[in-house]
Amino acid sequence: METPAHVIEGLFEKIETYSTSSYEIAKLRSLETTTLVASSVVSRLAVIIVFTLFVLFVNIGIAFLLGDLLGRYYIGFLIVSGFYLIAGIVLHFFLYKWIKKPLSNFIITQVLQQAQP
Repeated sequence: METPAHVIEGLFEKIETYSTSSYEIAKLRSLETTTLVASSVVSRLAVIIVFTLFVLFVNIGIAFLLGDLLGRYYIGFLIVSGFYLIAGIVLHFFLYKWIKKPLSNFIITQVLQQAQP
């Protein structure tokens, strides 16, 4: 017959094993979630960078076209930069509604989708 000390010692060993296993599982799940969210964000960031370069070169072309039509190249660049000044002001006022809130919702959705077993 086992003594109560041996039974309690066995329970403590099982509790230690369980807690260590639970910790490792939680660590691996959080790593998986972080990796999936980061890869999703990085892939979208790559698309955004390529699109930004496209827009940059189109804008340079438009500035040269407007400058050629108006007779002075700098006027074309001033018109394009003025357009971006107005767009920046509008974007500043609607930053939360158009960018920050949807981006936050996207990241939270990705984390919650990956956290479900």
